[in-house]
Amino acid sequence: MISNIYNSYSNNNLLKYYFNNTNRSIPQQVPKQYSEPTYTKSVYNDSDLSHTSWFYINDLHGKMTKMERIYNMVQQFDRKDASKTDFFKNTTNDKVAKFKVSSGDISIGCNPNNNKVAYKFLDWCRFDATELGNHEMDVVEPGDLASLIDNTNCKMLALNVKADENSPLANKFKKSVIVENNGEKVGLIGIAPSDMFDRVKMSNTLSSIKVANIDETIKLVQQEVDNLRKQGINKIALLSHSGIDNDKKIISMTDGIDIIFGGHTHNLIEGITEGKNLLYSKSGEPVIMTQAGKNGEYIGILNVDFDQNGVIKRVQNNVIPTSPYNRPLYVKDAVEKIIGKPEIVGRVGEAVPMPKHILIEDNPHGNLIADAMRCELDTDIAILNTGNIRGRFTSGAEVDSRLLADISPFEDKMMVLKLSEKQIVDAIKTGLELSFNSKNHKPGILLVSGMKYKCNTKGELLNLEFIDRNNKSHKIDINNPDEHKTYTVAADDFFAMGGDNYLPSNLPESSILKTLDFDKNKLACDYIKKQTQPIDIKYDGRLEIINETMP
Repeated sequence: MISNIYNSYSNNNLLKYYFNNTNRSIPQQVPKQYSEPTYTKSVYNDSDLSHTSWFYINDLHGKMTKMERIYNMVQQFDRKDASKTDFFKNTTNDKVAKFKVSSGDISIGCNPNNNKVAYKFLDWCRFDATELGNHEMDVVEPGDLASLIDNTNCKMLALNVKADENSPLANKFKKSVIVENNGEKVGLIGIAPSDMFDRVKMSNTLSSIKVANIDETIKLVQQEVDNLRKQGINKIALLSHSGIDNDKKIISMTDGIDIIFGGHTHNLIEGITEGKNLLYSKSGEPVIMTQAGKNGEYIGILNVDFDQNGVIKRVQNNVIPTSPYNRPLYVKDAVEKIIGKPEIVGRVGEAVPMPKHILIEDNPHGNLIADAMRCELDTDIAILNTGNIRGRFTSGAEVDSRLLADISPFEDKMMVLKLSEKQIVDAIKTGLELSFNSKNHKPGILLVSGMKYKCNTKGELLNLEFIDRNNKSHKIDINNPDEHKTYTVAADDFFAMGGDNYLPSNLPESSILKTLDFDKNKLACDYIKKQTQPIDIKYDGRLEIINETMP
């Protein structure tokens, strides 16, 4: 057991070596994000240790421009001279084993071309394995997901998922894989989120699988660890899309896992801190836990030295922002050969920053999408879940169809509904109550167009108004909303069919006025083209949040 791991080596700049041979594909100012290594008090001869370096990603959510930048970073990681760092002391290059892993949600939505890019990205970067996240299940038909898996060399892991025998997904998810590099063998296990059915719209793909709960998943993980150990593998990493709390639970209840590359809860875990991401297994051996945020904003490089028994003796965790890195033109061209050339629809003048807590804040970037839904479908109001918005507009930049798909990647079908005042009030209240009072703020509050409302940080709705086409305000009694007064509402089918429980899942047919075979991005493109250019993305007071001390 390692009882005290501590920082050592001042002035260790791993970045200095990894990127010391800059070329035109590398930015002039490389961010200094490398942490200092962490050591045990015991002294080990370098020759007694196995040296490994891990490039890790999670929750890219289909961000293609980020994938292009990450490809650039991978090329640097793969350089043969990139391992002779202070961390590895005088270790010869051929003694450092490198691995690349993904912890799920690399793709998002059901657009077949966008998803093809995500899986091609895994191949282009030569990732050893990825894990089945909830958004991989956005693909509507199981045969389409099976085809994506079949056409990538990257292994898809999901120990705790069982597909129906007659499903195209039968036998597509591996429990684990053994990977070898530079003479070092490691075992990789993968687990999907146990809350899969709460996070994905029901489809033929989702209905063809079963996912074990977290307690059963932990038992399955231990069984697979034991199986790998029987094969002589004593360095084992778990690719987990289960969230940080479940990852901690797994560590405390299992033996034999050395690293958990996590995802799902979008945590950004920097460096190594005992009690935070340096934890201990059931038998007291050290386990490292990572996450690199979300949306491809960061990647991680984890350097780990193991002793001959496969116990971690030295570790360094580095999270590096992707935004300073260029998008190689040949990769950008390869992406556009799959998705097509984007259509330029406008330009941004000024744009406010993205909200820090997007699920519980007003979001002008999403408000523009909601305005497009309302105006293009000619409804009284539009309602949009904040969880739909995964990107932002940038001051002075062009707006094209690819950017809009990046901002709102879920290609849900649009619908025009007839909802009562009470249904609308209840939906807004549900979003507020759930989002402000849950640890991860899911499912997210509702953005609106044609309405404005005030709430507090306890999740209480304080005021609600309907704004008609003449910009006249009509106050709604939030305590006694009218069950008979109705409004036409633009929404996507996920919201309309009861997704995330804003509405009941059994709306009567009379409430569904139209179902359209396109998503909100088409509406946003059409809407922006009609606006005076450039457009500004700014707050307009439609949502006011009063800060109150939470109980």
